[in-house]
Amino acid sequence: MKRRSFISKVAATGAASAVLGAPLSASAQEKAKSTTVTLLGTGTPAPSLERAGSGYLIEVGDDRIVWDHGPDAHHRLLQTGTRAVDITHAFFTHLHYDHCMDYGRLVLQRWDQGADKIPELNVYGPQPIARMTELLFGEEGVYGPDIRARRLHQSSIDVFTARGGNAPRKRPAPIVKEIKPGDEIKGKNWTSKVGKATHVQPFLDCLAFRLDAPDGSLCYTGDSGKSDEIVELAKGCDILIHMNHYFSGRAPSPAYRAACGNHKDNAEVAQKAGVKTLVLTHLLGQIDQPRVREQIVHEIQETFDGKVVWGEDLMKLRFAGPVIPDIEGGY
Repeated sequence: MKRRSFISKVAATGAASAVLGAPLSASAQEKAKSTTVTLLGTGTPAPSLERAGSGYLIEVGDDRIVWDHGPDAHHRLLQTGTRAVDITHAFFTHLHYDHCMDYGRLVLQRWDQGADKIPELNVYGPQPIARMTELLFGEEGVYGPDIRARRLHQSSIDVFTARGGNAPRKRPAPIVKEIKPGDEIKGKNWTSKVGKATHVQPFLDCLAFRLDAPDGSLCYTGDSGKSDEIVELAKGCDILIHMNHYFSGRAPSPAYRAACGNHKDNAEVAQKAGVKTLVLTHLLGQIDQPRVREQIVHEIQETFDGKVVWGEDLMKLRFAGPVIPDIEGGY
């Protein structure tokens, strides 16, 4: 089975609605306002032209939230039609580079294009996200000389004022809060709970997130192996996005299995948590192959009663299931 056909088939198992052409009914208009989740990056640290580093866009009410922002995730963000200035909140599960490399790009492009006309970005993550932020954007930080030049050189001031800014220009100053398991962040019409992932502690603090909105709930494991904490955090969620790094039974050590999700362990987590849809992400190229994908999904379905979605970059989901384009929409 060709990759496109397989992805469409698996995605369809989670679809309860489609995006149809105008005019929109009242129910369709309401659906258009519903919370959506776009998979920006479903890859790993391994270089890939098909899968960006970890990243997810949640659109809930007036807020635009990113969960992780790994290499090329920002490019995928732009492909969705979302700009850096549209992002209101950024959450990081842990500070492996494949989950945070595009943090600098997000902050700097948001600052540069925003021309001091938008609120500062709200940033949440494990320690040392505050130190990382200072080392990137502080006066003595990596981008300190760049920021100084853009604030003080006349040519940059000209660009700034052309964008609607009023000199003197402010420095980028994200509002950073370091978080830990058990914390809760409240938005306008959403709540995010912080849980513990099982990954590379004690070298990095590793978190998982749950978001509850009026129309449903979402849990993202970050990078994690099988974990009772994840089961508890994801209880009853509409969607669980889980790291699915390798084929079950191929872990080179018990430590590797504990740190990285595989499909049979993920099936147990999803079943115990009672989630409706399991989305597989953080996919190595070795398992992202014809027949291997089908086998993984089949074996998950032997344990897990819900829907299974093989994640792809730019796949868009609602709590009811993936968003399927109109049949006349082309490719």
